[in-house]
Amino acid sequence: MSDTPSFLPLTGHAKDLGGGFTVRRLLPAVQRKAVGPFLFFDHFGPVTVAPGDSHDVRPHPHIGLATVTYLFSGAIMHRDSLGYVQQIEPGAINWMTAGRGIVHSERRPESLANQPYVNHGIQLWAALPLAHEEADPSFVHTPAAAIPQVQVDGASVRVLVGEAFGQTSPVATYSRTLYLDVQLPAGATLEIPALAPELAVYTVDAPVSLNGGEVPAHILAVAEPGQSLRLTAGESAVRLMVIGGEPLDAPRHMWWNFVSSRKERIVQAASDWEAQAMGQVPGEVEWIPLPEHRFKA
Repeated sequence: MSDTPSFLPLTGHAKDLGGGFTVRRLLPAVQRKAVGPFLFFDHFGPVTVAPGDSHDVRPHPHIGLATVTYLFSGAIMHRDSLGYVQQIEPGAINWMTAGRGIVHSERRPESLANQPYVNHGIQLWAALPLAHEEADPSFVHTPAAAIPQVQVDGASVRVLVGEAFGQTSPVATYSRTLYLDVQLPAGATLEIPALAPELAVYTVDAPVSLNGGEVPAHILAVAEPGQSLRLTAGESAVRLMVIGGEPLDAPRHMWWNFVSSRKERIVQAASDWEAQAMGQVPGEVEWIPLPEHRFKA
């Protein structure tokens, strides 16, 4: 019998967010609800956004989580009910803590209104620990230049969140969290120690060998708990996202844009949004209504 460590491959599914904007959703999955604090993983693009395309995401609410937005290319204009207006650009980390409630929109920047551009990136949701589920909402933009980058055995590693290879990200979190952007040249091998109790690797654009097993492109490979990662690129270079952290401190309920350890809290958030009592994004008049099928406690 082979002693090669195994991993759980998650293939994800296509999710239409409206206006022809489709993402690849890897978490949550039937086989796996979360990896560390991350319970939502969307890979969008690369997609060419032409003038006239309706890819804007109108104002919508969140509770109990943090959104983590990272672009490989393109731009997104973030606006929220705290008054923050921030253009999200490649290489930066944008961490929005919803806590007890926040409303935000994600739109095409006005500077790109009349020209085509390519949007490509990842959006994650991290559940907040029980003690911080109702934290004050906040938004923190960490520019690309502030993210530490290190060369390891020929690989380029950007430490987006957490600690790795002697580098520490300036992004503050509520629990032990790891998020890496790894670019591995063709034929190169990178060893990543068990930096967190739970780890997974996402193959952005090409296959990779993980601990001796082949991971095709666009697969989230969840390692066994406490397992290190040996990554080897094939005939082409590969870009990889590594996510992980401490496991959730309690089960979470997730419905629409809401996350909570308590079902009744989600019901309350839905009522608050329906009554437009969660705040507004300054200058915005549109908003996304609740789904037709409601959450039941």
